[in-house]
Amino acid sequence: METVPRAHVDGFYPEQYPVNMAVKAIQLGQVWRNEADAQNYLVTKVYSEVFTQFAMLRKADATAASAGSVRIKVQKTDEGVTLPGYIFTQDSDSF
Repeated sequence: METVPRAHVDGFYPEQYPVNMAVKAIQLGQVWRNEADAQNYLVTKVYSEVFTQFAMLRKADATAASAGSVRIKVQKTDEGVTLPGYIFTQDSDSF
């Protein structure tokens, strides 16, 4: 009996997909996952200093009350804005 080679079906190849997807805007209440520790972080504040925008994040789990906030510089791209080192975890940014 002759075996037929299997074809690849749109599998996960990291080089084909963007690692850090951009969104239209960083908004309060968005959840972003830290790439280093795989923890979810909640956007608690977004503000500007001169020409730079920053987002304040805190852990979105039970230990969030004792953990401090993290300040991240918002990176602007042609596709939108993103947080370096973080991945947007929600499917849609239109609320």
